[in-house]
Amino acid sequence: MEIFDIIYPSPALAPYIRYYWYLRTESNQPGTERIIPTGCISMIFHKANLLFSENRQDYQPRNFICGLSDGYTNLITSGTTEMLVVVFQPFGAKPFFSVPVNEFYNDSVPVEDMENVLLDDLQKRIQDEPDRMLCISYIEDYLMKKLNRTADYNYKRMSAVINRINVNPQASIQSLADTACLSYKQFGRIFAGYVGARPKEFSRVIRFQRALYLMQTHTDFNLTRLAFESGYYDQPHLIREFKAFAGYTPAELISVCPPYSDYFSTLR
Repeated sequence: MEIFDIIYPSPALAPYIRYYWYLRTESNQPGTERIIPTGCISMIFHKANLLFSENRQDYQPRNFICGLSDGYTNLITSGTTEMLVVVFQPFGAKPFFSVPVNEFYNDSVPVEDMENVLLDDLQKRIQDEPDRMLCISYIEDYLMKKLNRTADYNYKRMSAVINRINVNPQASIQSLADTACLSYKQFGRIFAGYVGARPKEFSRVIRFQRALYLMQTHTDFNLTRLAFESGYYDQPHLIREFKAFAGYTPAELISVCPPYSDYFSTLR
C-alpha cells in the first residue's frame, strides 16, 4: 500500500516554499530508492521507520535539514515508511535559518543540532499527530513565526538569478553577478548563503535537472541534441554529469526508470 500526496503552501509562504509532500508505504520486503540532487533544500520528518543510507552506512536522523548535494544517495527502506517533507524554493530557505544555508551542503543536520526551541517543539507535535494536514498547519505556523522578512532584499536578487539560470543553463557566473547587481566575490558569498551551494555547483545540478526534464518530455531526443539543449559542451560532458549525479548514463537511467525532473516538473 502506498499513499503519496503533494500539498501546496499558503500564499504567504509560497514565495519561500515550493510544496510539502507526504509519503506512507508498507512493505514486508526491504527496498532501495536512489535519491538524486534536485536543487532544493528540504526539511524532513520521519514518522515511522528510518531509512538507511548505503553511502554513509548509517540511518538518517529522524528529523533533519537536508542540504543540497553533489551526488546520488541509495536509501534502503523496510517495514512502514511515513515521511513529511518541506521542499523550499531554491532561494527560499535562508529567511528561516540564522546560519548561511551552505552550511547544510552535502549534509543531513538533525533538528536537535539546530538549537531551536520552536523547531524542537514542532518535531514533537508532528510525531504525536496522525493527521497529516494538521501537521502541515503546525509546520506553516512555525515557518510564519521564523520568517525573517529583513532578508527580502537579497531574496529578490537571488530570485532573479535563479530565474535566469532556469532559462539559460550556460549563463556565466559574471553575468549572474551582474543580474544580482553584485561584485563577483559578493555574489558568490551571498548566493551560497541563500541557495546552499556555490553558483557553479548549483548550475550543474540545474543543467542535469533540465536534461532529465527534456528526456521526460521529448522521447525522440538523441544524445547530441539532449546535450546541446541542456547546456552541456558535448555528449561526453553530459554522460559524465549523469554518472556523477545519478550513477547512470542516460541510456542506463531509461532502462531502470522513467526520467523525471523534480525541479522543472514542479516549477511554480
